[in-house]
Amino acid sequence: MHEMSLAESVLQLIEDAAHTQKFRRVRTVVLEIGALAAVEPDAMHFCFDAVTRGSIAEGARLEILDKPGEGWCKECGKAVLLRERFGLCPECGGTRVEITGGNEMRVQELEVE
Repeated sequence: MHEMSLAESVLQLIEDAAHTQKFRRVRTVVLEIGALAAVEPDAMHFCFDAVTRGSIAEGARLEILDKPGEGWCKECGKAVLLRERFGLCPECGGTRVEITGGNEMRVQELEVE
C-alpha cells in the first residue's frame, strides 16, 4: 500500500510549511489526485488519518479533488481524456498515447490556524 508513504510525505510537507509559515494547527488538507496516479482515495483517507495522529494535522479533514487523465495521441494527433494508464486512444483506438496529465498528486490547499 503505497498510500501510506504518500500520506507520510504529505504530513512532512505540512510540517515543513508549519515550521516556515508559523502555523500551529491544520484544519483541512486539499489534495489533487490524478486519475492515472494509481492512488486509491479510500486508502489515502485511511492512511492520512493514521499518520497524522499526534501531529499538527490530527483530526484535519482530507478533501480529495479528482483530476482527469490526459494524453496526446501520436497516431491521430489529438489531446484526449484517459481513464487508464495504458489504454487505447478513445478517438482512434491507437496505442501510442503519451500521458500529459493526471498522473500526479499535489497538496493544493491547507486551511490552518
